[in-house]
Amino acid sequence: MTSTASPGTSSTARKDFDRDGYIAIQPLFDAEKMKEINAELDRFIGECVPRMSRAEVYYEDINDPDSIKQMMNMNDHDAYFRNLVENGPVRQLAETVLGEAVKPANVEYFNKPPGIGQPTPAHQDGYFFHLTPSSAVTGWLALEEVDHENGCLHYVRGSHKSSGFRPHARSKVLGFSQGMTDFGTPEDKADTVSFPCGGGTLLMHHAKTIHWAGANRSKTRSRRALGFIYFAKSAKNDKAARAAYQAKLDADLKEANKI
Repeated sequence: MTSTASPGTSSTARKDFDRDGYIAIQPLFDAEKMKEINAELDRFIGECVPRMSRAEVYYEDINDPDSIKQMMNMNDHDAYFRNLVENGPVRQLAETVLGEAVKPANVEYFNKPPGIGQPTPAHQDGYFFHLTPSSAVTGWLALEEVDHENGCLHYVRGSHKSSGFRPHARSKVLGFSQGMTDFGTPEDKADTVSFPCGGGTLLMHHAKTIHWAGANRSKTRSRRALGFIYFAKSAKNDKAARAAYQAKLDADLKEANKI
């Protein structure tokens, strides 16, 4: 089962988002725009990655420069991706579904390289954000075809309506340091929605919406996507708590020779 919305029907998008905790626009960007975005991503990897910190670029295999699995803060390093998050339809959609102005927080890259891309544990993004209230969204843009074989996204419908966060604990998946410890209840399974989709599709979910993705079992296809994170203007960010969490995580990853 899928839920779709058009960027031109804001009332429908807001209604669907409030009900389900996510929306899908299939597609948000046409083939020509996606060709441009993918070309700019390749340029970014060549030009910007060499000057980014080890804590901003994660590899499935730290000894293989072609195995990039995640990049963070892309908007801090490049004007094209800064403009992509600050202007245009993704930000407009974030403001529509949250019902208020937003602050662009981050542009991230997510990949599951062929054959070695690991599953993403079930989690809630807001657990990492340290916001009060936890009013934020993540926009997830498929850069190519995504299906069950190469690791499509799954949501638990309506899970954003909980008063707080489900229990999380340290996971062993690089880039997703925390995973839910009680995931897999009958309710989780009954309300699960999967999103195989084509390139240019945008999924947007609430910070409390439970989601996860499978491993990339394909031997030939990658699974590339961009993430756009927006905080509601009304949300207060505990920057000290976030910085302390990130510093501890970076130290642990360095000690484990993961970054």
